[in-house]
Amino acid sequence: MSFQSDINLMWYVYFLRCADNSLYAGITTCLERRVNEHNECNKKAAKYTRARRPVCLAYAESQLDRSQASIREHQLKQLSKPEKERLVKSYTLKVK
Repeated sequence: MSFQSDINLMWYVYFLRCADNSLYAGITTCLERRVNEHNECNKKAAKYTRARRPVCLAYAESQLDRSQASIREHQLKQLSKPEKERLVKSYTLKVK
């Protein structure tokens, strides 16, 4: 187990695509671990995603610290569904 301080960690803001096609926003320091938790762990997964499995990563962006990630998460949650979908689409085009 690593005991790194938050200062050394990169934070990520992400959208998950749920099985019902909805989008879930969150923050984490490890995207792979967090997606696995949402899919497999009833204690660590969000209540929202537990009922909408499986989920997959649809969008992610890095932030310098937890504070900035939380601020950006709030901004993303304020977007309309079409705005969120455009953001996800632009991300998947860059990844491919």
